[in-house]
Amino acid sequence: MIKKGIGRQIVLHYFIVVFVTLFMVEVIFTLAIRMYYYDTIYNHMSNHSMWASDYFQKFVRLNTEGDPDYFTEMLRTFELDNTELMILDRNGEVKASTNPFQADKAIQTSDVPQALAGNVGKWIGRQPATGELVMAVSRPLQIQGHTQYIVRYVTSMESVNSKLLNLTFMSIAVSVAVLAIVTLFSIGLANSIVKPINNIRDVSAQMARGKFDARIKGNYRYELGELAATLNYMAEEIVRSNQIKDDFISSISHELRTPLTGIKGWSETLTSGGFDPEETKIGIGIIAKETDRLIGLVEEILDFSKLQSNEMKLVIGEVNLKELLQETMLNVWAKAEQKHIQLKLEDKTDGTAIVSGDGNRLKQVFLNVVDNAIKFSHEQSWIHLVIDHLDAERVKVDVIDSGIGISEEYLNKVKDRFFQVNHQGGGTGLGLAISQQLVELHHGEMEIQSELGVGTTVSVILPLLSDTQREEAAAETETKPQ
Repeated sequence: MIKKGIGRQIVLHYFIVVFVTLFMVEVIFTLAIRMYYYDTIYNHMSNHSMWASDYFQKFVRLNTEGDPDYFTEMLRTFELDNTELMILDRNGEVKASTNPFQADKAIQTSDVPQALAGNVGKWIGRQPATGELVMAVSRPLQIQGHTQYIVRYVTSMESVNSKLLNLTFMSIAVSVAVLAIVTLFSIGLANSIVKPINNIRDVSAQMARGKFDARIKGNYRYELGELAATLNYMAEEIVRSNQIKDDFISSISHELRTPLTGIKGWSETLTSGGFDPEETKIGIGIIAKETDRLIGLVEEILDFSKLQSNEMKLVIGEVNLKELLQETMLNVWAKAEQKHIQLKLEDKTDGTAIVSGDGNRLKQVFLNVVDNAIKFSHEQSWIHLVIDHLDAERVKVDVIDSGIGISEEYLNKVKDRFFQVNHQGGGTGLGLAISQQLVELHHGEMEIQSELGVGTTVSVILPLLSDTQREEAAAETETKPQ
């Protein structure tokens, strides 16, 4: 017994479809073979009755009395094997017959009136005396255009029906065999589908319980193979995400512990007193610096959370990229000076690179990109910021450094959340992920090209502010109350 489920449904549907098809074929076959046999017998007797009628017309056209001797000769000439031939008068009385045993009653079956009407009569029914199934074919024998006698053939259909029954039983046996084979085939097909599904379900259940090292084994084909590969890939990604999450927790814990340790240490030191104003100023400065660092970490995590939940709100306005990048360079100038890194801005658009966006968020993007460039550049190197038109509708900002570069292995992963090429470099691993999403919120793109040991180029592509948008912005400004 097949358990409830897809397997049973497959077998049941196959069984029903094949059973209905075979049943219809069986019915059509039985009716067709019966019709063929019956029509063959009818045509055989009808042809002989026609020949008998032609013979009668030719030789006894003037014999209106109907010579019994002639009828006997006619019966002998047109007699058929296993078939009774008789000559009837208009009242259905038997005038002559090949069967010596005849009933006294006149024959009143439907074929007789049809023959009297000038047609070929046909009747299938059971003989009143014997109950045997017979077929009768009657044809009129006319004298001078008037029906005087009827030639009637009668044959038993029992042997024919017996053969038809045997053929029916044989066809039923073939149908049952076909149905059995199809059922076995459908069971095999169902198992070939259900077993992989059960395997996939069991492994998925293990994954749902947190066992992400479980894998679907088996070389499945078509959609099942794709499903198995997708689930295995999902498990690998979950393991990878968990590892990244663990690394992030470890990294953020370190990032938080370092400033907190400094804040706590200097707070306890300053609380104990006994320091001159200069030392106190240094301690307070360190506390302020580490506090800003903590605030930056928390804000980075909050920004990422808002982006993930689609709650990031942008304050859209006109942004001049040259002015924005100049501000960005001023913010990181001190950090670059510490490593003797030269910052250079080149504007190939002559100040026409104006975009529609949130200035603070775009500044956040470029601060993160330039800060990374400084962090991973050698001392006494250079960083170039280049603004140029990509086409008539887009502008591109390239941040080019001559730093340590990124290997091809990590290049496609650097924008993933929590991912860090160098865990010793500090940070949460969210900076580029946040920058990528902020750029996408501005309908732009961020691309990274790098070569290990040569340097990195980060390209930020943004749509330019169109003339229509400028006119609309100007109109809104004029309509605002002063």
